[in-house]
Amino acid sequence: MSVFLSMRQIRKEFPGVVALNNVDLQLELGKVTALVGENGAGKSTLIKIIAGVYSPDSGEIEVDGVKTRISKSKDAMQLGINVIYQELNIFNKLTIAENIFMGREKRKGLFIDTKYYLKKTAELLHTIGLNMDPGTKMRDLSAAQKQMVEVARALAFNAKVIIMDEPTSSLTDTETGILLELIKKLRQNNVGILYVSHRMDEIMEIADQVVVLRDGERVGLLEREELSLNKIISMMVGREVSDIFTPRGSGIGDVVLEVRNLSSGFVRDVSFSLRRGEILGFSGLVGAGRSEIMRALFGMDRRDAGSVCVFIDGKKIPIHSAADALRSRIGFLPEDRKEQGLVLKMNVMKNISLAALKAIRKRVFIDRKKERELAQSHIRALGIRTPSESQVVRNLSGGNQQKVVIAKWMSTDPQILILDEPTRGIDVGAKKEIYDLMNQLASQGVALIFISSELPEILGMSDRIVVMHEGTVKGEMSGTEATQEKIMRMAIAN
Repeated sequence: MSVFLSMRQIRKEFPGVVALNNVDLQLELGKVTALVGENGAGKSTLIKIIAGVYSPDSGEIEVDGVKTRISKSKDAMQLGINVIYQELNIFNKLTIAENIFMGREKRKGLFIDTKYYLKKTAELLHTIGLNMDPGTKMRDLSAAQKQMVEVARALAFNAKVIIMDEPTSSLTDTETGILLELIKKLRQNNVGILYVSHRMDEIMEIADQVVVLRDGERVGLLEREELSLNKIISMMVGREVSDIFTPRGSGIGDVVLEVRNLSSGFVRDVSFSLRRGEILGFSGLVGAGRSEIMRALFGMDRRDAGSVCVFIDGKKIPIHSAADALRSRIGFLPEDRKEQGLVLKMNVMKNISLAALKAIRKRVFIDRKKERELAQSHIRALGIRTPSESQVVRNLSGGNQQKVVIAKWMSTDPQILILDEPTRGIDVGAKKEIYDLMNQLASQGVALIFISSELPEILGMSDRIVVMHEGTVKGEMSGTEATQEKIMRMAIAN
C-alpha cells in the first residue's frame, strides 16, 4: 500500500464558523478509509477541498508525493481523484454509455465513435460486475445500479481514489450489499476509497481505518484491529452514548386519530388508530406505501376512499385536507426535508415560524419580535447549532436542518406528529437527540407516528408497530412482542 493523497494542517473558515481546524488526512491505494463525524463536524467541507470545490485557507496537499493545488473539480479528476456525491450526477434520459463518456466522446472525423465507447463501457461494466447493455437508459436502472455506473465513470477517468459520500442512504439492504461488495473489489484492484457514512455497520464491515472528525478537528484515527462501535461513537460525540433507546413510562391514553379503509393510489384499504402519548411505528420495505399513506392522511395527496378523523375533547372531527389537518394540530415531517420540509434559501427564524404565522401575527402584519422569540426558544429547546436565528438554513448540517423542521411543527403545539424517516442521513449523536425528543413529546401526551427503514430504531422506539407490504397493512404487533424476524416475515409476505 502507498500513500496517494496527503493533506496536512488543513484549515477552512466561513463567516462565523471554523469548518476545519488543522486537519490531517492520508489516503492509501488499496485501502478503505472511513470518514465519520457528527453533522457539522467538517466532513463535507473536507471532501469539497479534495474535490477542488473549496480552496483551503491554509495547509498543504500532496498527490503522489508532489505538492499540489486543487483549484477546481477538473484538477482533481486529472489527478485521479473522483467524488461520487449523495445526489448522483446522472442524466436519466441518456444511456449508460452516454452518461459515462459525456464530454469525452472519441470521434471519427466529424462523428462520434459510438462503437468505441459502447465497447469501452461494456468493459468497464464487466470490471465492476454490472452485466448490462451499455445502451440501457439510466431511468431503467435501480438506485444501486446508478451508483455502480458512477463508479464506472470514475474508473473511466482513471481514478486512483474514489470518494463516496453517503452512497447507501437511498439503497435497500440488498442494494447496499451489492455496493459494499463492489468496494471490496475496488480495494483489491488497488483503488483507494474514502467512504463517508453514518451507518456504523457498513463502516465496521469494510473500513481498513477510520478517521474521526469533531467540531472541525480530527480527534482520532483507528486502524482495523482497533475498531469498535463504542469507540467510534464516543470519539464522534465526545462522550459515551449508552442506552441510545431510553425506555419510557406507560402514559398511553385515549384514541386521538382513527384511519378507516383509506386508499390512495396503490395504497389500499389501510386502517389503524393512534393513542395519546403513543409512538406508533410504521415498518416495511422501501416502496411499501408508508409515506404515501401519511401524505393521504394529512391531505397532501388525493384519497380514493376511506376516512380520517381526530378526536378533540371527545368530539370526532373529520380531516379532508391539509388545512383541516393543521387546524386539528397535526404536524408532518416529510421524508425529504430539503425538498418538502424546508425553504433552504430562507433563514432559521422564518422556517420555524412558517407553520405558526397565526400565533405571531399582529393584525395583518408579522410581529417580528414574537417571531424572533419563537425561533430562539426552539433553538434553545432543541439545541439547534446555528450562529443565530438569521442563519440561512442551507448552511446548517443535516441534523440541524432536521431539528429546524421539528421546531417548525413544535411551534404549532401539535397533538399528533408524523415523523417520516426523521433520522435519515444524520449522525448517531443527532439521532440520540431526536429519539430523546420523541420520548419527551410522547411523555407530554403528543401522539407520534414514526416511519423508519431501520429496524433497530423501529424496535427501540415504538410502543406498537404496523407493518406494510405493497400498499397494504400486513400486520400489527406490540413493541414488546416484535422482533426483526417477525417484522421482515410480514414485510416480504405475499
